[in-house]
Amino acid sequence: MEDRYQRGLALLDRLDREQGARILAALEEVAPDFARLLVEFAFGDVCARPGLDLKTREIATVAALTALGTAPAQLRVHIKAALNLGCSRTELTEAIMQMAVYAGFPAALNGLAAAKEVFATAKN
Repeated sequence: MEDRYQRGLALLDRLDREQGARILAALEEVAPDFARLLVEFAFGDVCARPGLDLKTREIATVAALTALGTAPAQLRVHIKAALNLGCSRTELTEAIMQMAVYAGFPAALNGLAAAKEVFATAKN
C-alpha cells in the first residue's frame, strides 16, 4: 500500500509539486482518506501505468475535463501540469478545440477560457 502512495506522490510532484501539495493539504482538512485514495489510485495506480507517457496522459486528461465541462479548477490544474511536462500551448489548444466536435462548443469555449487563464500566468 505504501508503495502505491509513494509512487503517486512522486508522480504528482512531476506534474506540479506546489499545486499537488495545496490540493492534498486542502483535502487533509476535510477528507484525509480521500486525499490518500486520490494519490494511490489516480496517480499511483492509473497514471503510473506503462503504455502511455505522462504527457499523453495529461493531454487526454485536459480533453476529458474540457468535455465534462464541470471541473474548471481541475482543468486549470491539468493544463498547467501538461505545460510542465512539455506540452505546447498549441497542442493543448488543439486538444481543447477537438472537444467542440464531441462535447459541444460551450465546453470547448470554456476550456479555451481556462487555457487562456493558465497561459497568462504560466512560465512556459
